[in-house]
Amino acid sequence: MAVKNFETLNTSTDITTTRTLLHEAIPLTGSIISGTYFETYAPTGDTNIKNYTHGMFQSVYDYPYLSSSANHIFDLSIGYASTSGMSSSANEQNAKKINMYNVMAQSLLGYDVSGNIETFESDLDLTDNDAQMKEVFFINFSRLLTKDQVKKGSFSLTLGTASWSVSPFPTTPVGVTLTDLSASDDGGTNPNVNGGEYGLLYHSPFTASAVGAVFYQAGVAVVTASVFVSGTANISTTDGQDQFADNNATMYGITGSWTDLPISSACDAIRRRVYNLSFNNTTELNSTVYFCRAPSTKFNYSANPTYTTGSKLRVKNVASDTPLSYVTTVGLYNSSNELLAVAKLSEPLKKDPTNEITLRVRLDY
Repeated sequence: MAVKNFETLNTSTDITTTRTLLHEAIPLTGSIISGTYFETYAPTGDTNIKNYTHGMFQSVYDYPYLSSSANHIFDLSIGYASTSGMSSSANEQNAKKINMYNVMAQSLLGYDVSGNIETFESDLDLTDNDAQMKEVFFINFSRLLTKDQVKKGSFSLTLGTASWSVSPFPTTPVGVTLTDLSASDDGGTNPNVNGGEYGLLYHSPFTASAVGAVFYQAGVAVVTASVFVSGTANISTTDGQDQFADNNATMYGITGSWTDLPISSACDAIRRRVYNLSFNNTTELNSTVYFCRAPSTKFNYSANPTYTTGSKLRVKNVASDTPLSYVTTVGLYNSSNELLAVAKLSEPLKKDPTNEITLRVRLDY
């Protein structure tokens, strides 16, 4: 119902802004990551895994990736620093492993005061060059899962270790669970890096030193290779879903074993040792709230042509009745009286000189 005049909003009392964080639980079981879509003759054994000719990383989908129903969930890769003891020109894809480490460190951490690319560390102080993580693997989550960021304190990753040799997955896994429970909105994170805030990943229960980090805004988890213990494992290849074996029955995830493997093969082994991965994502909802006030002396009439009939108000029974109207719509206008937004009420509100109405209109973006 159209009105005869406008009510100017007071910017100090009638307009305010709010910020709301919405969270969604994201559970990724190991059977989805490896095993559910296993096929013997597929390049990786799993049709939901896509490898590329460049050999720098592999992509993981929640369904066979050639299907139109498939959703990209994360990319997986490994890398080590040029100063790592693993670095050698004789290694398989040595330059690409170094490049992968450098590009992730550069984009997530940045440079130090000397102009050198920072090194991943298992603490929140990057200036001390202490507890460096020079051999790591990366889990780069898609925006479909992380939304605006990973919720602090919600990340959990369970990995199989040397004695985890049952295929496909044991009821009670023998491995380690990494969490960022020490991180929170009030502390336990470092906000001074290119990739936004990051929190440290510890064994659960907590150990003295961290074994990785999760970058919340970037949606990237970085885990040191030393999280895997040294040794060999019993190999079970029933239906092809072996956990972590190569031709020499050596676990791929152990520090020092990546040297003779291409990145995709190392990623296969690590992926097949993921028992469970979960976190909560965050959607940031920003809103502007307008308090639209209809005082007692205004908005009691309407300019709608159907409001009158025969020079009389339809809503009045006798001439002495007070004027009234029914509010159904709120319009927001700019300074030139151009309509910018319209809000509809769920039901008409009766308005007359004996009452005032305040309508709360929220714009989300």
